[in-house]
Amino acid sequence: MNAGISALWDKIQEMINGFIVLLPNIVLALIVFTIFFFIARAIKKLVKRLTRDRHQARNLGLVLGRLAQGTILLLGLFIGLSIIIPTFRAGDLVQLLGISGVAIGFAFRDILQNFLAGILILLTEPFRINDQIVFKDFEGTVENIETRATTIKTYDGRRIVIPNSELFANSVTVNTAFESRRLQYDVGIGYGDDIDRAKELMLQAIQSLPEVLKDPAPDALVMELAESNVNIRVRWWIKPPRRADDLASRDKVLSAIKKTLVENGIDLPFPTQQILFHDQTEETDGNRSRQREGWPSGRGEVPKPRSVSNSYRLLTQAQKQRDDRADGNK
Repeated sequence: MNAGISALWDKIQEMINGFIVLLPNIVLALIVFTIFFFIARAIKKLVKRLTRDRHQARNLGLVLGRLAQGTILLLGLFIGLSIIIPTFRAGDLVQLLGISGVAIGFAFRDILQNFLAGILILLTEPFRINDQIVFKDFEGTVENIETRATTIKTYDGRRIVIPNSELFANSVTVNTAFESRRLQYDVGIGYGDDIDRAKELMLQAIQSLPEVLKDPAPDALVMELAESNVNIRVRWWIKPPRRADDLASRDKVLSAIKKTLVENGIDLPFPTQQILFHDQTEETDGNRSRQREGWPSGRGEVPKPRSVSNSYRLLTQAQKQRDDRADGNK
């Protein structure tokens, strides 16, 4: 029992002595790694500063800055390990990574996918920081593009973090990709209104608005003969194409169109439904070539359907006759 405790104590003392011997090397390694850490941060900031004023190279600067930072930190880690363990060689670490590379790949597959996707997004620039994008159910302004995820700020003040692999593999709508943007809205007028006059009034209403570009010029097109109205699509361009400008121009355009059409007697109908009663008593019932389910054509021999009051009167008389016959049979 005493021999076992003595051996354990000797082992602990040996470990303590070994740590004391390595302590100067550990302190020196930490100092060296700290120096490399600050050098890496300084180089990253330098690269970002050099590319800050160059819009096309801004994302490339982010990529180069992060790669430079990672490379310098890795170099500092190798040097620090070499100071602590003099027998350590970089080739030993490479060999170890090669042996366990498959396991690491499976364990960090999602992280590596997002990292590579982030690098490709920064290099290809499908969108940039401060662009306004739409991705699935999310819409907002791009705050930051990191190597793992992209963050966007929604218009109602929330932050959405989207993994880069999803952004790279799916469709993204960039609303601010170009300097100008076209908006549209369908306005319904009555079937009895003059279409050409209504289109002229709509264009007059919006051409005077400062939010609407003169070139390209706005236009109005008939798009649909709907159930209760004729739909005219009004299209106009704005610059810049941001969400705030979209809402501001839409408010001014729709208000001006509604006011102008109402002042000039153009109907803005709401959905209506018409019911025609058909009592199936005309002479032509059963003859589908002469029977009409809608309004009479106005020409030819088209029988007029009975009015609702006459049909109800005939129904009442028939019911009274049946009741009288029933009473007579009793």
